[in-house]
Amino acid sequence: MFKFLKEVVAGSGSGLKDFPYTIGEPYASAWGSWTHHRGTSKDDGSPVSIFSLSGSNPQDRHLVAGRNGVKRLRTVRHPNILSFLHSTEAEVPDGPAMKHTIYIVTEPVTPLSEKLKELNLGGTQRDEYFAWGLHQISKAVSFLNNDCKLVHGNVCVTSVVVTQTLDWKLHAFDVLSEFDANNEASNSPMLQFEWLVGTQYKPMELTKSDWVSIRKSPPWAIDSWGLGCLIYELFSGAKLTRTEDLRNTASIPKSLLPDYQRLLSSAPSRRMNPSKLIDNSEFFQNKLVETIQFMEVLNLKDSVEKDSFFRKLPNIAEQLPREIVLKKLLPVLASALEFGSAAAPALVVLLKMGSWLPADQFSAKVLPTIVKLFASNDRAIRVSLLQHIDQFGESLTAQTVDEQVFPHVATGFSDTSAFLRELTLKSMLVLAPKLSQRTISGSLLKYLSKLQVDEEPAIRTNTTILLGNIANYMNDGTRKRVLINAFTVRALRDTFPPARAAGIMALSVTSSYYEMTEIATRILPNVVVLTFDPDSDVRTKAFQATDQFLQIAKQHHEKLTMGDNSAAEATGIQLKPGNAGLLGWAMSSLTQKGKGSDHGPVSSANASNSQISATSSVTSDNRSSTVAYAPSTSSSLDQTAPASARSSVDGWGEIENDNTQEENGSDNEGWDDVDPYDEKPPPSLLSNIQAAQKRPVAQPKQPVSNSSRLNQPKVPKPEEDPLWGSIAAPAPKNASKSSDIKPSTSHNDDDDLWGSIAAPPPKSAGKPLKPPPAANSDDLWGAIAAPPPSTKARPLASSGRGRGTKPAQPKLGAQRIGRTSSTGM
Repeated sequence: MFKFLKEVVAGSGSGLKDFPYTIGEPYASAWGSWTHHRGTSKDDGSPVSIFSLSGSNPQDRHLVAGRNGVKRLRTVRHPNILSFLHSTEAEVPDGPAMKHTIYIVTEPVTPLSEKLKELNLGGTQRDEYFAWGLHQISKAVSFLNNDCKLVHGNVCVTSVVVTQTLDWKLHAFDVLSEFDANNEASNSPMLQFEWLVGTQYKPMELTKSDWVSIRKSPPWAIDSWGLGCLIYELFSGAKLTRTEDLRNTASIPKSLLPDYQRLLSSAPSRRMNPSKLIDNSEFFQNKLVETIQFMEVLNLKDSVEKDSFFRKLPNIAEQLPREIVLKKLLPVLASALEFGSAAAPALVVLLKMGSWLPADQFSAKVLPTIVKLFASNDRAIRVSLLQHIDQFGESLTAQTVDEQVFPHVATGFSDTSAFLRELTLKSMLVLAPKLSQRTISGSLLKYLSKLQVDEEPAIRTNTTILLGNIANYMNDGTRKRVLINAFTVRALRDTFPPARAAGIMALSVTSSYYEMTEIATRILPNVVVLTFDPDSDVRTKAFQATDQFLQIAKQHHEKLTMGDNSAAEATGIQLKPGNAGLLGWAMSSLTQKGKGSDHGPVSSANASNSQISATSSVTSDNRSSTVAYAPSTSSSLDQTAPASARSSVDGWGEIENDNTQEENGSDNEGWDDVDPYDEKPPPSLLSNIQAAQKRPVAQPKQPVSNSSRLNQPKVPKPEEDPLWGSIAAPAPKNASKSSDIKPSTSHNDDDDLWGSIAAPPPKSAGKPLKPPPAANSDDLWGAIAAPPPSTKARPLASSGRGRGTKPAQPKLGAQRIGRTSSTGM
């Protein structure tokens, strides 16, 4: 028998050299002769508890009882019984002599008496926590007595320990024995190690060693008495020293007093079954017990019960002991959310409880669950995460955001729900500072480029605001490629007035990132136009931005005058109070959808009243086509254009200043650098002139072949400022009278900026005109002659070839003559 017990505890003489745990400092109290140590695992450093029991020789009766406790603890498993991990027995030197010691390793626990001192609870909170602890110990005792037919024999304060989650667990199984009810007449001891139990904890029949009476009693008789002793020690706050002290019921709660008296009945057969104590006692019906019990069976509840429970839980948590909420409820709630048994409202409760934790504990206990929830397909969970991201976003590390959080959040940019798209957009204000440059330029800006043409006006507005707020997290090349294009091309042309106002404010906030050339040629021309916008707020912000950028231009001029060219390149100005700091979000897309306050931006030349649609991809393509025919920019602009713009993939690529842009195509998703008003159709009179100038000048004296005609160069366009050409004043209505003006010597002036808005030919120009005389080959007005009538009839063959050859007689007339001659015959 002794050899068997030694094998159970991993054998004797193995020593501590292979013991995989480190023994730490002991606690002040423990059950019986055991010593309770703190400990850690050598493998992963996780905390454990180590119980040790020493004896002078292997046959020491304390060691024999200890081996019984090891065997019982190893084989009995229950949620409310201490969890066994490892055990061993070794010879440990104690001075000149050697001691035999048994070691038991369990989950990390604390003696109940020390934990109660640490919590220092009082009043209702103390009673609620005691109710929860007694509920757990009663379940453990009921399991031993009713299910396993075992008798613990010494239930008291020292036989109870508390886990890290403040759960109570029963241990000290040295006295544990089977209940022998088959041999009622036997007078042999049923509890082999009953001598370990203190006299004050023994019921009368056990004190008298009346084993016949004990065997005739219910299996729970001895342990019910022990539960009564535990209740007395809990509420009196003192260790039981005499059995007579149990009659002092002044400290026992009135709701528990009847059950307390039944547990300590002098007749063993009349003592209350521990299972009935849990079910019948009014004392156990409180908020803490009900809350924990509901969460333990959360999987069995329907969605209605879950929603109702989690909506009430924040108020309940405020009334419960803070330590219990953080160490017991919070882990249970986090586990329920992680495995999908909790509803979305539970996330609000989790974050509220987490806010009571220190920063390091919040990162260890709450953040791992939140990061896993970002991968959830439950839209309600995703919405709740985005709505409260400001409560935990700062605690997320940059690596976690870039690798685990953003890939899941980014799916909301293309979600069918406008509300979720808007929440995803706003969450970037918290997440963008933690994203890498690769993620910002490779992923985030692509999503934002699509949101700037979203069907919801508030989403378009907030996208512009977000770009202004995260501009400082972009590198210089990305800022040059994105900001001006996003603010002027899209935002300032938006049909929604707040979107235009947001574009102006974003330009003002990011003014320090623009060079003087960009301010003068690309920003000011677009902002000034909005000074007569239909919306008063847009006009006000346009005037403020104009003043700000003009002040920057003045400072640049002054520094150039003083010869400080290097400083002039980085000229900046302090923002006005109204534009300083982060831009505020626009109104919700759901509340502003379909409002009648959408006004289109004012056309620079009043040439067209049609508004620009920001949501049509066709419109974006048309913008690119329009720019392909725009006049070339000056050489100074070519020098300032960033090289990275030509390979942009984020949707905000710069337009090149030659005609190769259209030939090479673009993968920029419609985010080309379009001048603010180039997409506006030119005035009808001016368009006729420009169309005529694109046709080659007829030269009748020099016939050319078809192949050489394709290579004939076009008449060079007048050099003009491309930024202002699109908003030049339209031709006057009486321009048709100017057709009588004869060409002068200025025809040979290739720099005539007014040639593009010269008067068109009279209305009769729609009819075919005779070929111009060949003598005047330098007549520039011939370039704007009306085109020949459109016809699919092919001309008759003639002796001459080339464009200058006079067309032959139409074939139709010849057929008519032939028909007449045949009739006369």
